Amino acid sequence: MTMREQIQKHLDESIQLELNLARLYTIFNDSLSDDEDFWWDLAMEEQGHATLLQQEKKQPQQKEFFPENLLAKDLQSLVDTNTRIAELISAWSTTPPARAEAFNIAYELEMAAGESHFQQFLDSPTNSVSANIFKQLNQEDRDHAARILQYMDENKIIKQ
Repeated sequence: MTMREQIQKHLDESIQLELNLARLYTIFNDSLSDDEDFWWDLAMEEQGHATLLQQEKKQPQQKEFFPENLLAKDLQSLVDTNTRIAELISAWSTTPPARAEAFNIAYELEMAAGESHFQQFLDSPTNSVSANIFKQLNQEDRDHAARILQYMDENKIIKQ
């Protein structure tokens, strides 16, 4: 597999991860009315991440211009996380989880390779024009895992 093909595969899996999380958080938004605004905000931010990655995929850039630390290095962990989220979406589309379970799963998923890596990318210093564009577009996004924990604490939701 060429470097360009490898980058494309990572982009595809990373886009899918962001879209899957947006779908999962939309299910939480629809089924957990006490927290619907929180879940809606996260779902829209994940959708925004997917859109940014889709735009990056359309760029005719060579690999040296692509921010190397943007994508998770472990493709299999992305595939595994996507599979897990797809299973949760399928299960919870008809029977949503309990409130605490939703928050705990969301925290766990945000700590998964693809998501935590994306946050590490946003926090890392870069010299890439693409990376700086991503950072500017994502300046309002914060670490979702920390926000989930803070929300859980403020709302007395028990972390498991």
